[in-house]
Amino acid sequence: MMQRYLEVKDQHPAAILFFRMGDFYELFYDDAKVAARILGLTLTSRDKNSENPVPMAGFPYHALSGYLQKLIRAGHRVAICEQVEDPKAAKGMVKREVTQIVTPGTLTDDSLLDPRETNILACVLPGKAACGLAWLELSTGRFTCATLGIAALHDELARLGPAEILIPERQRDDPIIARLRSGQWAVSERPPWAYRPEEAHRLLLEQFGVATLEGFGFAELSKTAGSSPTIEPGVVAAGALLEYVRETQKTQLVHLSRLEPYEPAHHLLIDEATRRSLELTRTLRSNQREGSLLWAIDQTVTPMGARLLMEWLSNPLKELAPITARLDAVSELLTDLRATQSLQEILKSSYDIQRLSARVGTGRASPRDLVSLTKTLALLPQIKARLAGRRSPLLAQLEATIELHQDLRQAIESALVEEPPLNLTEGGAIRPGFNAQLDEWRDLAKGGKEWMASYQAEEVRRTGIPNLKVGYNRVFGFYLECSASQSDKVPPEYIRKQTLKNYERYITPALKEYEEKVLRAESQSIALEQELFAALRQHVAQAAVRLRTTAEAMAVLDVLGGFAVLANRRQYVRPEATAEPLLEIRHGRHPVLDQLLPAGGFVPNDVRLGGASGMIQLITGPNMAGKSTYIRQAALLTVLTQIGSFVPAASAKIGLADRIFARVGASDELGRGQSTFMVEMTETARILNSATASSLVILDEIGRGTSTYDGISLAWAITEFLHDAVGCRTLFATHYHELTQLSTSLKSVMNWNVAVREQNDDVVFLHQIVPGAADKSYGIHVGRLAGLPGVVLDRARVILKALETEQTEGLSGEQGKSRLPARKTRRSREQQLTLFELAEHPILEKIRQLDLKDLSPEAAWEELARLRNELAP
Repeated sequence: MMQRYLEVKDQHPAAILFFRMGDFYELFYDDAKVAARILGLTLTSRDKNSENPVPMAGFPYHALSGYLQKLIRAGHRVAICEQVEDPKAAKGMVKREVTQIVTPGTLTDDSLLDPRETNILACVLPGKAACGLAWLELSTGRFTCATLGIAALHDELARLGPAEILIPERQRDDPIIARLRSGQWAVSERPPWAYRPEEAHRLLLEQFGVATLEGFGFAELSKTAGSSPTIEPGVVAAGALLEYVRETQKTQLVHLSRLEPYEPAHHLLIDEATRRSLELTRTLRSNQREGSLLWAIDQTVTPMGARLLMEWLSNPLKELAPITARLDAVSELLTDLRATQSLQEILKSSYDIQRLSARVGTGRASPRDLVSLTKTLALLPQIKARLAGRRSPLLAQLEATIELHQDLRQAIESALVEEPPLNLTEGGAIRPGFNAQLDEWRDLAKGGKEWMASYQAEEVRRTGIPNLKVGYNRVFGFYLECSASQSDKVPPEYIRKQTLKNYERYITPALKEYEEKVLRAESQSIALEQELFAALRQHVAQAAVRLRTTAEAMAVLDVLGGFAVLANRRQYVRPEATAEPLLEIRHGRHPVLDQLLPAGGFVPNDVRLGGASGMIQLITGPNMAGKSTYIRQAALLTVLTQIGSFVPAASAKIGLADRIFARVGASDELGRGQSTFMVEMTETARILNSATASSLVILDEIGRGTSTYDGISLAWAITEFLHDAVGCRTLFATHYHELTQLSTSLKSVMNWNVAVREQNDDVVFLHQIVPGAADKSYGIHVGRLAGLPGVVLDRARVILKALETEQTEGLSGEQGKSRLPARKTRRSREQQLTLFELAEHPILEKIRQLDLKDLSPEAAWEELARLRNELAP
């Protein structure tokens, strides 16, 4: 047995090997040590008394999914070696083979997957000018590829968020590979031959059963005399990915029926930094779903819809026609909200047939999976009925796309019982009357048990042994048992088989003869059930593509219905999508903060960009007043429009963007040797080099990572470039008030500021963006709100006054002496910081005791002079 273990382990050295032994999975050597540490298993040893005991750990077979999940999350691959023949029928050692290799990107079991998240396997083929990228969601069968530039490659990987990336081995010096290795993804190396164009092409043709890939939108393999065959890099990556999936799954992949080309030109492009800054699907600080835009708008009721919403949000549309089609559908669903809510209730009771059909396609669906499938198919007539007669072209298209699948439903319902057992080996999954031979063997097995009961009663009567009973164990099979005190009454034809402390066990020729019939009937019936179910599953697998089409339509319907419910609950309005380069938003709200803050706590704002309103807004004002929220809000409402959702506003006219860029916030990337300012400048350079007149750019505090004059100079020049060379819509929040002068020289630059109300010595941020430039920063006030010590604030006010006074004269006097006011020494009691509350000055109490009504102006002046003298040092 250990020899076979070592053979299998040698074939899969990079995986942790689960080796099936009876009702347990066992692990040996280093695998056992790793498993014991991660899974909390007890580490024991095999051959304890030998000179080299083998480390060993194990767990019951029914706990497989839980332990798999822990190892996969820890970044490991697991090879599952099963017993592939019945131990009872085995001649010698039971045959064992690896039936599946489980990796982070190849999960299909529901217990290992998040139902509302995609689980993507990607494959990269690096190149000097263009890279190949393919990706597959094995749990649904969606298979896509593209040929991209190097910068676009990383943006797409950020969009997809793959669980695992395949890369060519022995290319560690390639900068693309080096960056992938240093990222947050699980990376698996593949041999160079897997990336050969002819091999990739052959595998894809074989998988799809076609003679050419041209029908999928790809150029055919090019063969030129004297050179190697070539095909676009994306297709090569797809072939290498398919080879890996075949190797790990070791089963049919019927649900992989087509390869889809990805066209970035059809979508709103969002780079990695912008995606992170806008917190589309995850928050920036905690990387959590809650607090993201996805969290704020998700009203889907099915896992299929939730995954599709994430895909739409990660990959918005760019073209007006499909966006309008989605908005029309949402409008109609909102008009008859009661019918829409009824539709969502039906969808809510459905199962995830995307993943169900994928498990069918891989041959791993259970009887319960097929019953869940048919329960969902039973809902389709109700769904189609509620879509009948819709005016929206998209809703009408969805109604036509949803197929009833009556043939599949009938096939499953006629074959399976309504509540099948969890495990097919238990028997009882196939409906009585479905197969005559199965019914016959079941009757025999059932009748045999009745015969045993009758036989026991007859023997009790015949022998006069009242406690005589028929028993069974796996060693002796069926036997007759009686107490030792009654053994003298046992007839001579009884054959003693076992003696226990208080009991004797016997067999008889009649008992053994019928036992063989019963057991043979039971084993034959279970084997036949397995054959019948495998045939049924294969029949359903042939319809995997049809099922996937219906599932995709249900997912779209769920997302659109969720948009309608969201619009009703949060008072969203339909945006007017237009090809004009403008933004006209009245009383817009940030979709996330609008939910996080108490009702009425968020202050709506208008956005006016384009045409007479200018293409560039310079927004000045104090920190904490809402500048960053305002510019992010404009970008998020654009994204919502371009996925086909309504938006949180009183009205909105949104010009469609080809790209959105956000340079918001700062974070050191020390692991890559980049400082905050370097990251800021790198991202800004990409914006200036990539933005077009149709883009939307939001910039927040550009230049703050360097000296004041350097920062102003850069921010000034960047604004001029965006105005003169790019001409795109730009929202630029800045603390450099000097930039407001640009509105006098650049016709499309407009100044806006955050409204502030000053009240005595207090400042109130109104969080409203109004036309005009700010004249103060209120930084010291923000410091007070943040809890800076009073002595620090007082000193800051003195320095600020000096700086403002000396601004035109310079801060240095003769011989370079500073003109800033001298500070008091640290030993001054007034300057001393303390953890305890300072004692109140006695002058304050004297001021409180003054009766101002009885004091004449002259007397008041005299009292003020006296108090000042008391304060003098």
